[in-house]
Amino acid sequence: MRHRARARWLVVAVPAGAVAALAIGAATAGGASVETLGIVAPEKGNDYGWNQQGVQSAQAAGKAENAQVVVDDGIGYENIEPNLRRMAQRGANLIIAQASGYNTVAPKVAAQFKVPVIIYDRPQAKQKGLVANIDTSSQQGAYLAGVLAAQVTKTGTLGVVLSAADTNWYKQAGGFAAGARSVKKDIKFRTAQIGQAGYSDAAGGKRVTQSVIASGADVVFGMGDGASFGMLQAVETAKPPAPAKKVYFIDVIGNKQKVDKKGVLLSSVLWDFTPIFTEAIKAVDAGTFGNVNYNMTVKNGISLLKTNKAPASAWAKVNAAKAGIQSGKIKVPLTPTKAAADRLLQ
Repeated sequence: MRHRARARWLVVAVPAGAVAALAIGAATAGGASVETLGIVAPEKGNDYGWNQQGVQSAQAAGKAENAQVVVDDGIGYENIEPNLRRMAQRGANLIIAQASGYNTVAPKVAAQFKVPVIIYDRPQAKQKGLVANIDTSSQQGAYLAGVLAAQVTKTGTLGVVLSAADTNWYKQAGGFAAGARSVKKDIKFRTAQIGQAGYSDAAGGKRVTQSVIASGADVVFGMGDGASFGMLQAVETAKPPAPAKKVYFIDVIGNKQKVDKKGVLLSSVLWDFTPIFTEAIKAVDAGTFGNVNYNMTVKNGISLLKTNKAPASAWAKVNAAKAGIQSGKIKVPLTPTKAAADRLLQ
């Protein structure tokens, strides 16, 4: 998941090996105007997933707040401190560290350069003027995906495939199960996981997805970043289990409609960080950044991609569930561990 006095808006892509600029950013720890928003991301910003959603949201927030946006993407997870330092040295007044794996290094850079940073999945690192954390109620979007999947399945069996041992993946697996069971209490699940960190393992994604389809799943909820492309390929080439005529795929983050050549993308959980990034920019300008952390929910960024692969009646139930979550009538269970998710899936 991710800059004001200027009369123009600019997006600048920065190669990972770029030479550091000489001037240290003019931002201070409180009350600085955000004229330049920086975002650093582990994968490229055109991955149809987490990184693209983060980069596009940063660009949208920068445009809304009349700030220059500097993008440094595809930098991986190892030794990312130089990239963060360069971003500060280039004059970024706010830096989005678009990976939970950056949540230890980014606060160190923030303290050194007095530049506010946004991190993920480490709320205890919040620091006035310097660090604010984003947590995601990703289980809410997955609940909606489960409501949809349960209405589309013909076999009564849904597949849940994960690329890694990831808190967000487990939260979504549990939310998906709860949403599906709210429609069909006796629905079955087949689950598989690539490994501990198979985020970009497309071959592994294809393999584990094939295994759940072979076990009877005709709708697959796939969580994988780059591995999602392998999951999608497995669905595209699958022989549908009887009595299904087709196998469908629900993606975890981003809109892959442009690469869905076989018409199997039933939906996707969309994560729009724009409202939170915009709120963070305004907080920096007001000198209140770091007073609070942020939480992405169905109220401020999480939604379900609507396609024509399900009838209007199914989408009506999805919309009703979304309204129930927003009002508090529906409480989506939180399953941040594999054990917690498994209890709902079994």
